Amino acid sequence: MTEILTVIVKLSALVFVVASMLAMGLSLTIPQIIKPLKNVKRLILALAANFILVPAAAYAIAAVMPRISDFSEANGIAFILLATAAGAPFLPKLAQMAKGSIAYSVGLMTLLMVVTIFFLPIALPLLLPGVTVNSWEIAKSLIVTMLIPLGIGLFIKARYEETAQHLQPIFGQASNTALLLMMGVMLLMNVKTILGVVGTGVIAAGIVFYLLAVGIGYVMAFGADKEIKSVMALGTGQRNLSAAFVVAAGNFSNNPDVIITLIVLVIVDLVLLLPLAGKMGKQGGAKSAPADEAAA
Repeated sequence: MTEILTVIVKLSALVFVVASMLAMGLSLTIPQIIKPLKNVKRLILALAANFILVPAAAYAIAAVMPRISDFSEANGIAFILLATAAGAPFLPKLAQMAKGSIAYSVGLMTLLMVVTIFFLPIALPLLLPGVTVNSWEIAKSLIVTMLIPLGIGLFIKARYEETAQHLQPIFGQASNTALLLMMGVMLLMNVKTILGVVGTGVIAAGIVFYLLAVGIGYVMAFGADKEIKSVMALGTGQRNLSAAFVVAAGNFSNNPDVIITLIVLVIVDLVLLLPLAGKMGKQGGAKSAPADEAAA
């Protein structure tokens, strides 16, 4: 039974990511994605938030938590792996729920994902001595599941606009369904795992970490419109779990506590950020800003 549920989670995650990227590509153009990234100041602040401040927050949590709880070294390693990996495929979906700029979310996600590929091999050996990072393994997964579907969607949108308008809601609905299925099955599969870390401080630290990351993104977006602020906040809070798992599998396969902590953090991430994005959307009122206005 566990094997079947594992396959369902993997397939639903794959469908969610690919369908989301296709849906985003079918609704946008390359200039719309690039335009929000032309604000150099905001770009630098986004990179600083994701690759300096969030890793620093995780490092502080990993240093403090063992003194006040049963938080282990393996737990701390998982937090640092997660904090150094940015550019998650969930960001456009969160931006949609928050009524933020979809174009900016896709541009920011792509930028953070590319920087992550080069950042991890530099940062992790400094933060976690002895860790090696295979950049190609991370890049290969992200290219196949994210960049290629996004590119296909953008191509169809540019060449066959009517077809894109017809296909976009289909893939959008497929991504929503896959996300709900993945969340439900993950919770069902990992009830014992979650209960097993109760009392270690992992769940509480995870909540603090994600809220800190969201807060960092929001503050670093000072002066921007609400549609940009919400995306910066959620984009900084949403870490690249796929990249973190690739590094964990390559370096800590003999330490199951690292993998278990990452699984718990995945669940905390979804349970916390999805409702938060929905709340932002309700507070924002109007629908997402048009993609070509997102960089204003």
